[in-house]
Amino acid sequence: MYIVINGGGKIGEYLAARMLRSGNEVAIIEKDARTADKLANSLTGAFLVVCGDGCMSRYQEDANIRKADIFVATTGQDESNLMSCEIANRTFNVPRVIARVNSPKNLRIFREVGIEAVSSTTLIASIIEEDAMLGSMRVLTTLTRGSVSLNEVTVPQMKTADGEEGILALDVVMPDGALIIAVSGDDEDDMEVVGEETRLYPGDVVIVASDKELEKEAVAAIREL
Repeated sequence: MYIVINGGGKIGEYLAARMLRSGNEVAIIEKDARTADKLANSLTGAFLVVCGDGCMSRYQEDANIRKADIFVATTGQDESNLMSCEIANRTFNVPRVIARVNSPKNLRIFREVGIEAVSSTTLIASIIEEDAMLGSMRVLTTLTRGSVSLNEVTVPQMKTADGEEGILALDVVMPDGALIIAVSGDDEDDMEVVGEETRLYPGDVVIVASDKELEKEAVAAIREL
């Protein structure tokens, strides 16, 4: 995969090094010239370091953002992470954007605009590695001797519905053999079993049950909303 990281501090460097060790291509955007030079001398593998502000489209362009599979914002400023992810997603149509969130109170803001927001660096790395292995799916568990899978999917910015009004979970067209069974909103610990009035909004996390061979189709149905 080709991964673009905004922020070359300790977290960005750790993430880049881990992704490079896994055989990925990585570009890092870092606005501090000394830090950018340090990265250029310390990293090994197929990487590119761009000295500039990752919140500006010109520097994302310099990082070859148009070929990126994933964009990750890891700076220490939530507003910068939000802005850079929005540019990557809306301007360059990067299929997946992930942001490090420094203040838990800002999680809701990120999720409202459909950006995956996490606070753990290790979790970000795990998400990306799972993405490479499973094609944009997070497999939670497998049931019935491997014939049924549960997958966790983040609802994107909606193209087929009004993001503010959301969409009824039961109105989402799923392949035969797949079903949305639960959803969590602002509080990931508050998981709601889907009912007749359950609505999905950008940034919600849904649990999809499907026959194992339908995993990709089931996840795609959510990602194409």
